Formats: sequence, structure tokens, C-alpha cells
Amino acid sequence: MSSSEHRKPAPPSFATLVQSFFAEHLTQQRALSPQTVAAYRDAFVLFLDFAQAQLHKTPTTLSLADLTPALILDFLDHLERDRHNTVRSRNARLAALRSFLKFAARRDVTALQVVEQALGVPMKRFERPMFEFLTREEMLAVIGAPGADWMGQRDKLLLALLYNTGARVSEAIGVKVGDVVLAPAACVHLHGKGRKQRSVPLWRSTVKVIRAWLKFNPDLTPTSALLG
Repeated sequence: MSSSEHRKPAPPSFATLVQSFFAEHLTQQRALSPQTVAAYRDAFVLFLDFAQAQLHKTPTTLSLADLTPALILDFLDHLERDRHNTVRSRNARLAALRSFLKFAARRDVTALQVVEQALGVPMKRFERPMFEFLTREEMLAVIGAPGADWMGQRDKLLLALLYNTGARVSEAIGVKVGDVVLAPAACVHLHGKGRKQRSVPLWRSTVKVIRAWLKFNPDLTPTSALLG
């Protein structure tokens, strides 16, 4: 047997890895949405443009060895400093690169050390903004905002139910007329995930809105959707 027959196949080129990553891995194997694939593509376009400017190499001549932690960190700093990206956007670009690197490591085992070093670039921590809340007066203003037509009254009831019960929108929409008890102790039976049920007391103001809604829709039966 000749020495050429013992020769190991050459590892895939960087261009081949990128093409396989998008054409096979993301779209076929992981079946990601077109929007996610587009976001990954945008991250790569930005990174390849930056790498070309820094290394003076075209994308077709790059190799995995060029994807050093220093280059990746410089790219991420460039996104924040020059493109004014938020930390969240920076981390999203990094996530795209990391996903590619993990894929490349499975296709080219000779680059495991290079990939391991590049994967050591951490996500940047940031403080999440605190969620604010509406005061009672502000919430009442929101509830009272819908108009007097059918859709406006339905939206008013939906907002009142959500505010009163703290229910998910899916729970509120699933309430049937028979789930509502208006007397003697007003409450609504909510059906949540996993067939979980709970009963929540209703305020007098909510009862008033429900009574007005039922009067507005006299054809509703106990099995009808309350907000139908």
C-alpha cells in the first residue's frame, strides 16, 4: 500500500465550515427559524469584515487558527465602541460565533485547542432594568380607555380580569361564562397549565364590568367563552 493511501484527509477549510454551518447545521439539523439564521448571518458578516480589516485576509483565506480570543474580544469591543451596540447585542453576536466554533470543533478535531481557547471569551455581564408598575389610578385609566363598541367593551373586561386576578392572557381568554360566579361570593375559576385550576375572588368593580358585558351580549350561554 502506497504512502498516499495512508495519508489522512485534509481538514475542512474555514470557508467550507462556514458554508456547512449555515447550509446544513442551522437550517437542516437544528431547524432554526429564518429570523435566527439571519441574525447569525449578520453576526458573521460583521465579524468577517472586522477580521479582514484587522488581519488583512479575505474571508476565503481565513482559518480557525485566526479566530483567537484577542481578535474576538477586539471585535466585541468594536461593536460597543464604534457601532454603539448594547451589551445584549454584543452577547448575541458572541453567541453566534460560539455556536459556530462548537460546530467547527466537531468537523475539525485538529483545531480543538484553538476552539477551546476561543470559547473562553466570556459573555459580558450587564444589569437588567427593573420592571416598573402602574399605580392604581394609572391602571384604572387604562381599563377605562377602551371605547363603547363591542371590541372596546371586550378589551375593558379583559384588562379588568387581568388586573383583578393576575391571570395569564391565555387563562383569561379561556374563561367561560359558567366559570364566573357573581353571587353570593363573586369569583372566577381559572384553568391554567397542566390542568391546574384555581378560584380567584372578584372585586365589585370587576363584577360590575362583567354584568355590563353579559347585558351587552345576551346570547352568551354558560359554555360560551366569556370574551368570545
